Amino acid sequence: MVLIGTVSVTYIFSKVSTSIRIFELEGSFMVEKEARNFALRDAKGNEEGVFTGKSPRQAALKAANRGVTDIRLRERGTKKVHIFTGERKQVKKPKNAPTWMPAKIWKPNVKKIGTEKLDDL
Repeated sequence: MVLIGTVSVTYIFSKVSTSIRIFELEGSFMVEKEARNFALRDAKGNEEGVFTGKSPRQAALKAANRGVTDIRLRERGTKKVHIFTGERKQVKKPKNAPTWMPAKIWKPNVKKIGTEKLDDL
């Protein structure tokens, strides 16, 4: 895999600037998205923490793995809030798991409810 370059992209509608890296892998091109920051909001609108991920779902899975069930993530730099419901279940470790991993692990699951736009921050 060879890094060809980095391209900066600005989304016109959301006014968010991000950069992507372009790789060449055996003659075909592959684009890697940069990580984005999502602030976890409580019911009152206070921001309690920040989760990083390439997509809102990835950040929501991280929040659900910590036991958060009502997940409202505001993408940093925008007024868009992604709303999820989350849960985590304790399951047996995978068969190909390393030996140091405990016998039971937490597995998160999220479902996207929708998005909303804030009037002001």
